[in-house]
Amino acid sequence: MFDSNSLFEFSRQYCIAICAFLVPLNLLLAGLTMTFAGLNRSRRQISRTAAIACIPALVMIFHVYTWLAIGVVMAPTYILLWLGSTCLCLNLWAIIHPQSMRILLNLVVSRLKALKRRQNSIGAKNFH
Repeated sequence: MFDSNSLFEFSRQYCIAICAFLVPLNLLLAGLTMTFAGLNRSRRQISRTAAIACIPALVMIFHVYTWLAIGVVMAPTYILLWLGSTCLCLNLWAIIHPQSMRILLNLVVSRLKALKRRQNSIGAKNFH
């Protein structure tokens, strides 16, 4: 029989190590998923990457749940819950509709490039 109390206790006992592993992993894999979508990789490749990236996001959410279940309500609890949920939502978005993610990412990149060009031209005028 599965004993969830042992799993919950393990999660709480090794919290710092778990978070030290899951936080960068979530950021890296969600960023990789968005990069693949922005570079217009195949839908299969994006879906595979996003599906793999959903695993640590779900683990993060369940890890935070072990703290919420015993009544620990602190800022890190909500920050980690927000991080896991955001990464999970981004990965699900990439699986469900990668075209809209690619369009948004390309729009953001083009706006940032235009802003950088404008700042460079203003800086060049002030330099002379």
